[in-house]
Order: sequence, then C-alpha cells, then structure tokens
Amino acid sequence: MTPPVLGAVEIKRAVTPEVVFAAVRDALIAHAHGRTAVPTPLHLQFPDADGDCHVKAGWVTGMPEFTVKIAAGFYRNSAAGLPTNHGLVCVISTSTGQIRAVLDDQGLLTAWRTAAAGALVTHALARPDAATLAVFGTGEQARLQVEWLARLRRIGTVLVHGRSKDKARSLCETFTALGHHARPVSAHEAAAADMVITTTPATVPVLQARHVRAGAHVTGIGTDMPHKNELPAALFGRAALIATDDHQQCLEHGDFGHAVRAGSTAETSDTPVGLLLEGPVDRPDGAITVADLTGVGALDAALASAVLRELTPPAP
Repeated sequence: MTPPVLGAVEIKRAVTPEVVFAAVRDALIAHAHGRTAVPTPLHLQFPDADGDCHVKAGWVTGMPEFTVKIAAGFYRNSAAGLPTNHGLVCVISTSTGQIRAVLDDQGLLTAWRTAAAGALVTHALARPDAATLAVFGTGEQARLQVEWLARLRRIGTVLVHGRSKDKARSLCETFTALGHHARPVSAHEAAAADMVITTTPATVPVLQARHVRAGAHVTGIGTDMPHKNELPAALFGRAALIATDDHQQCLEHGDFGHAVRAGSTAETSDTPVGLLLEGPVDRPDGAITVADLTGVGALDAALASAVLRELTPPAP
C-alpha cells in the first residue's frame, strides 16, 4: 500500500504548540538519559548557491517509528521570493521497516522543533526575571524563537540585530504587531540583553564575548555544521554553565566544539540539555549560561510520531 503523504497545511491544522513542546521536551530528556539512537548527520554544501542540506535520522527507544529527515537551507532564496528552508520527513515502522508516512512539511517541523527546543532551553536557563530578549538574525527562526519563548514567559523588550537594516525593521514591526516592544539595535547592544538567541548561518561569530553581561543567558541555534560559527569561543570560557543538546554532535558541528578546540573550555565542561529540563536550574544571578543546540534527530522522530498520532484516525 502506498504510504500517505501529509503536507504542511494538514500538519498546521492538526498540531498545536503544546504537542510540539511536549514531544521535544520528552525527546531531549530521553536523549540525555541514553534512550535514543542518533547516527552522525550527513551534510552537503552548495557554495555557489549559498545553500546547504543535512540528513538526520533518529529513534526514541520504545517508539513504534523512526525517522529520516532531509532539511535544506538556501539563503539567497528570499531575494527571489522563495522560502529559505525546505524539507521532508520519512516516518518508518520499527517493526516492519515499512514507510508509515511521508511528511512533506517543507521544513515546517524542523522549524517548529528548533523553535521549541530553543524556547524550552532559554526559559529554563535564563534568570526568572530576565525580560529583555535579543535575536541575531531576521529570518523565520528569529521570528519563531521570539513567538515560542513568549508562550513560556513574559518578554518585555525584543531587540533585533541583522545584517539588513530593512529586514530588522520589518521583523520589529512583526513583533510590535504581536504586542512586544521591539526595535533594531547594534550587535553590541543586542549582546548585552538578558537573553540572547542567535539564529544565523554565520561562519564567524556574530557577537563579542565581552559584550555579554553577567547574569545573561545565550542560546546558539544556527551552528549545525562544522563550517558555521555564531558564538565566540571566549564566551564559553566565561560561562558558569554550558548546555549541549548532543555532546558529540556539538563537539563536531557546534560552537561548543570551536570553543574546545580554541582551548576556551574543556571537552567535559558541558551538561546535557535534557537533564536541565527535568527540574529547576540552580544558577547564581550573576552567572553567564550558554546553550549550544545543533539539532538532534531524536527530536525529529519524536515530533513526527506525535504528528502522525494527531493526523491518523484511531483504529475502530
């Protein structure tokens, strides 16, 4: 039997943020406790088109499906009026190996699980009274990080830093329409916010470590391949707590690995994100905390299974 192909419209209609948050949180915790199978991601680069693609697979122990996901980002597309991100998820039975469904989500689930992971981690590690949020980047993920974090905590002011002043102003207008006080700022001012989230495909750091204030939290989202680099190595040296979504993957593909190779922090200095999501984080008010999120295939598997449950009618 031909497996169903489920599109982005169907997924948006059936899946709530609560479903996404629960799936991502549970998968991060399971991954921290070794209850997942996640092979090394496969990467392709297309420098002539300023594009890249990664293929990630994953399984959460006990789930009836595993997934193989293709996610591509082509960063000049916006100039041509095309979406930057594309992708699909293949959901496969762990009992028979048959394809249960193809989620032709056009990159939607990757965007949602990234937003949910960033929001969960930023909320858990930032000071309870932190209210000023800065985002580096002006694309879809910058917008989603603010929108999804706002579901978990009050955000007073949103600061936006981007290479394009026009895009930064446009994104601020979007945030203002959502009820936030938002304004475009310099990299220096953005780095000094209570909470900082970087969402760019940068290959050199987008902020300077000395501009991050005591008591701040920084989440790096965009570095998911060895050639990318958003956070400076020195920032990890200043951090009292370093969180990673996958230790080995962050060493090989993340900003944490750049910091280790630069000698700014030890290879054993990180804590799995999932452990920190299990309970309140004990952080001194003046501490700097940093999270490096490279995107774990087990999250894709957990979210795809949750989506399939929402879209598949129960057996009679």
